[in-house]
Amino acid sequence: MLKSMYSGVTGMRGFQTKLDTIGNNIANVNTVGYKKSRVMFQDLLSQNMGGGGVNPKQVGLGSANSSIDVLHNPGSPMATGVSTDLAIDGKGFFLIKHTDGRELLTKGGNFYLDQNRVLKNSQGFEVMGYKMDPQLDANGNPVVDAAGNPQFTTDKTQRVNIDVPLNFTVNAKGQVIDLDTKQPVFALAVSAPSNPSGLNKIGGSTYEMTAQANPNGALDDNTADAIGVQINSGQLEMSNVDLTEEFTEMIVAQRGFQANSKIITTSDEILQEIVNLKR
Repeated sequence: MLKSMYSGVTGMRGFQTKLDTIGNNIANVNTVGYKKSRVMFQDLLSQNMGGGGVNPKQVGLGSANSSIDVLHNPGSPMATGVSTDLAIDGKGFFLIKHTDGRELLTKGGNFYLDQNRVLKNSQGFEVMGYKMDPQLDANGNPVVDAAGNPQFTTDKTQRVNIDVPLNFTVNAKGQVIDLDTKQPVFALAVSAPSNPSGLNKIGGSTYEMTAQANPNGALDDNTADAIGVQINSGQLEMSNVDLTEEFTEMIVAQRGFQANSKIITTSDEILQEIVNLKR
């Protein structure tokens, strides 16, 4: 059987996967925190047609998808004016807790307060953070800076859900400020994996940590200011899908699929000619 026919089949499969990926990107063009994917190709094993002493005579056996990468470049910010809508300016993810106890990562900052004023995401998962307490000296008196402002400590040894005060705001450091006392009560937990493309997508703009994203799959969470990112309250990070780019890639994938299908029909015509030689 002609090798070109099998090469055409592998090409059609690869471009079908590319079309599937593009379709998913376009479907999520308005999804908060969505990160688009791209499909990469590689050639398959080549068959040697000639011996040693000359340049290799090789015939390729088609192509395959080498990877489907998630691109974590930032999406466009959208101002909402809602105090519980939060966006991370920088390379970091909010830490949330699944109802089954798993700790997950998300860029989707469209949070809300439940009946107990606990901060949750759109799927009902609790947003995680750290308790902040006044810093005390050896005599138990509050520690203040040169300007007389009280200092606070953040307990990073234990992640807790965030019980939001009645009147609050979230500052750029990711601290939940009680507007009645003008003091921070919680700090949002943020994680910045060394290889975010290694995270495992599980839907709802949420990710699961893996050993490919961080050594040993460790969350390595910290406060926003310690990681070096800024939290913008009243904003959302939207999808990073560019429709112009996706439609261009769709045309490329469609033509690639058509061209590979033409290889199959052409190979079939050649086989038909070979069969007709017996007449």
